[in-house]
Amino acid sequence: MGLFGSFFAKFSRNKATPEDIDEFRRVLIESDIGAEFTEEIIKLVEKERAEVLEEKVTEKILGSLSQSARSIELKPAGVTTILVVGVNGTGKTTSVAKMAKLFKGEGKKVLLAAADTFRAAAVEQLSTWGERIGTPVVVGKPNGDPASVAFDAATKATSEHFDILIIDTAGRLHTKNNLMEELTKVRRVVEKVTPIDEVLFVLDGTTGQNGVTQAKSFMEAVTLTGLIVTKLDGSTKGGIALATERTLQVPVKLIGTGEGEGDLEIFEPSAYVADLLTQP
Repeated sequence: MGLFGSFFAKFSRNKATPEDIDEFRRVLIESDIGAEFTEEIIKLVEKERAEVLEEKVTEKILGSLSQSARSIELKPAGVTTILVVGVNGTGKTTSVAKMAKLFKGEGKKVLLAAADTFRAAAVEQLSTWGERIGTPVVVGKPNGDPASVAFDAATKATSEHFDILIIDTAGRLHTKNNLMEELTKVRRVVEKVTPIDEVLFVLDGTTGQNGVTQAKSFMEAVTLTGLIVTKLDGSTKGGIALATERTLQVPVKLIGTGEGEGDLEIFEPSAYVADLLTQP
């Protein structure tokens, strides 16, 4: 990625000029890292010696992130239940399928729930993914009650001894309060059968600062435990992953790096930041 690397190369050779600082500020803001954090980094650039600048900026970024575990902790016994939320178009349904593929590769018995009942394409998409990766999918009636689908899936997962249940919810517009209430209903109904262990918000890596606003709204509705950031394929500026985690103090747990079923990775912040700072 090396988004900031050319500037650190320049700063290491010469004292940064006001023009250099202004250009670096522009790049930071355009990377979606956030205006407030941009100014904190700029202050470091103006203050620190060139030979330790990259180290200090790395420490600054990593120190601002969540200290919570990034792995999805699976129960040693019983079903681990994961609720996946997010707005339309973020890659949520695809991320659900990729997670299932990841867990299946670890030898886990996985069940999917197509609880986005208002969007036939989402149910069809998840069903197709399920056939492709060999994972059963619980579906309901078109425009049916999402909570009913989630409840049926939770019941099946517990009675048939699945290791993991992943529930794909509707791509809620975060401005529609009644739809947010429906998400809380899904959670409440599932927890009559089994606890929800993870609530993962899917964030489009290209969405800009609006992604932070969306994540805040979902956090208020269902209490997020982690983030999945999609579309980090090299063309993405990438700062939004760091900005959202920094704002919510909810860890990025997984990142999507492509369209393939295996293009989902555990997020490693040190490697991610090092990539941003790599000199060309």
